[in-house]
Amino acid sequence: MKIDSGEQVTALQQQFLATTGLHTLNALADGKLTLGEFRAAAEREQAARIEEASAKAVKDAAESAERAEARAAAVKATFAAMANDPALRRKREARELRQRFGVGYVESEDYPRVMALLRQVANRQRLKVEDVAWLKIEADYCWTDELQRAWHALEAAALTQAWESSGDPWNVVNASGHWRKAGEPEQALRLTEAALARCGSNSKLRSALATTRGGAMRDLRRLDEAKALASEAHELTSSDYRPCTLLGAVHIELGDLLAGHAWYAKAESLGAPRQAIDQELRTLLVRSSDQERQRIREFLLLQDPERFAWLLRWPGNGSPATNSKSVQAKINIDRAAIAETGSHVHRPR
Repeated sequence: MKIDSGEQVTALQQQFLATTGLHTLNALADGKLTLGEFRAAAEREQAARIEEASAKAVKDAAESAERAEARAAAVKATFAAMANDPALRRKREARELRQRFGVGYVESEDYPRVMALLRQVANRQRLKVEDVAWLKIEADYCWTDELQRAWHALEAAALTQAWESSGDPWNVVNASGHWRKAGEPEQALRLTEAALARCGSNSKLRSALATTRGGAMRDLRRLDEAKALASEAHELTSSDYRPCTLLGAVHIELGDLLAGHAWYAKAESLGAPRQAIDQELRTLLVRSSDQERQRIREFLLLQDPERFAWLLRWPGNGSPATNSKSVQAKINIDRAAIAETGSHVHRPR
């Protein structure tokens, strides 16, 4: 170094030492300190610089924390303002309501009525018959599985309450069907057991209760018990097609396709709508394994190729769909079919 060799430092170098805080070294270069004095003073100066740097780091950290806290508070305040904004709150609640019932995009012309009906169901208020019909037909893309189950649960609860207050077993027949479609067949079994113990010898009523109870057994895959109840119901009311359709479904699910087909044919001869039978068969196919589905399809086509020609066009057969709206309609039909399977709603005559 120039200082070690006794050379004079330049004015520019002295300015550098001063501006960088190396005052002791600058004093040594200027001849104001001896080398011994310099060493002692340099140690003190270095300790002071370290302490100053440490204090500055603490101060900078505190200021950074304050800025971060201020930003977090601002973000929190923004979200709080958004949460309290009536328009944004309504949008959020509407989105959550649609998500709850599995409803996606709603056409603008349907939106007000659909949302009003969703709020009604969410508030556990029963829907009017005309509103249900509108959802099923005009806004079927909003008649989702989630909404159907919620609606059936409301109807089931209302009819169960009616049974408990009036003692009319026909309320149990209808409540049982709704409990099943709400995904709670155990409730149907509880109700029908109580009603069968109190309904006396009325053959039509006992048949209706046995049929819907058999449907609940089928939902729970207790097929042998479902078959026994359906047989009992058929013996009580041999001219009613409802026990026959249940027997048809149960026999097919037990693997006896010939007997199942015979019972469905008998049901149709007694007045069962062909469309309802086809819907039950679609449900059977949906619930079956791939191998069993193919076996059922081939069997039915062999029995009556013309009668069951729809099996060749059914979506489960792998046919491509070309129109999204028709696909959605078909999905809704199949959803309805699944809900209706084994359901036999009776009313007193």
